[in-house]
Amino acid sequence: MIGSVYAWSVFTNPIAKQTGWAESSVAFAFSIAIFFLGLSAAFMGRAVEKFGPRLTGTLASFLYGTGTIMTGLAIHQKSLWLLYIAYGVIGGLGLGSGYVTPVSTIIKWFPDKRGLSTGLAIMGFGFAALLTGPIAQQLMVTVGLEQTFYLLGAADFIVMLVAAQFIVRPRTTIANPAGHKLKSGTRLTTGPELTANQALKTKSFVFLWIMFFINITCGIGLVSAASPMAQSMTGMSVQTAAVMVGIIGLFNGFGRLVWATLSDYIGRPATFSTIFIINVAMLTLLLSFQSQIIFVSALCLLLSCYGAGFSVIPAYLGDVFGTKELGAVHGYVLTAWAAAGIVGPVLLSLTHQLFHNYTLTLIAFIVIDLLALVVSFLIRRNFALSTKLVDSEL
Repeated sequence: MIGSVYAWSVFTNPIAKQTGWAESSVAFAFSIAIFFLGLSAAFMGRAVEKFGPRLTGTLASFLYGTGTIMTGLAIHQKSLWLLYIAYGVIGGLGLGSGYVTPVSTIIKWFPDKRGLSTGLAIMGFGFAALLTGPIAQQLMVTVGLEQTFYLLGAADFIVMLVAAQFIVRPRTTIANPAGHKLKSGTRLTTGPELTANQALKTKSFVFLWIMFFINITCGIGLVSAASPMAQSMTGMSVQTAAVMVGIIGLFNGFGRLVWATLSDYIGRPATFSTIFIINVAMLTLLLSFQSQIIFVSALCLLLSCYGAGFSVIPAYLGDVFGTKELGAVHGYVLTAWAAAGIVGPVLLSLTHQLFHNYTLTLIAFIVIDLLALVVSFLIRRNFALSTKLVDSEL
């Protein structure tokens, strides 16, 4: 339900048309929401560890449902500041609370399948646009823009509230809480069990933060403007673009599961390096061709890599820092999402307004993805060294 934020590009043009606000002003609401998602996740990660996932999940349902409903009110009153407070601040706090709630919990249930388990949990976040995009498009036509947000907000609240009651931590804190029979030689962590504060002081955390930030900056920029970008670069119709938003949401969702599961076999370091190689190749295709088929295909792969970052990073953190305070460590690294939520969409929308094309932004995305690729190799070396040390100790 909170993943419906990925369908924001479907609302951008209708909101701008009805209210008279600039495209960049409407896009900024999305940036604020992601910013507060990252900030709230930083402290809500500790809250999950202290008070349990049921409480934080319930809080998320109230915040996100209220924020979405108030968005309709902001449009009705044509109040841009109310939009920022409703969807950006209140909705963003709900996003952060809801996002961090299941991840550290599910890793504790399935410590031997970190990639698969987090991929399954976070896959729902990426799948949301597949449902919300077409549904929102149809609702706007039938009941109007404002009523669409009222209905979506009510649905978000009810479903999230019910779902939150079923998220619980395992009753035991032993290394294998779910009671799975592990294969001989299975290592549940490649490093020591660190506290969140200890993890923050390591070079590995800095490297992971940078990679996560760059992957999200590029991906979220594309997500925030997927519909208008397709219309501008390939001449795609509004209706087709709305369907495309749903399709890329499918890849965003499945990418989280596929890449995270793959990481259980090839390792998290190799997975991240592969992600950035594919990002560079697909961004180059977007720059080189204006074909709708090529555009959608490249965007689908880009969004699968974007989603992969979210599902692989919790398992990567567990590998490097252990699961002692994984919820808190994960919350800290999600501050990269907060920063990227501002940089990506704003960079893309402003450059489009200034130059009336997306060329400069795509070039910038290629450059920083190459930088992230270099960082991924650096952390792979550190990762390999730490693994050898643990093996020698075992």
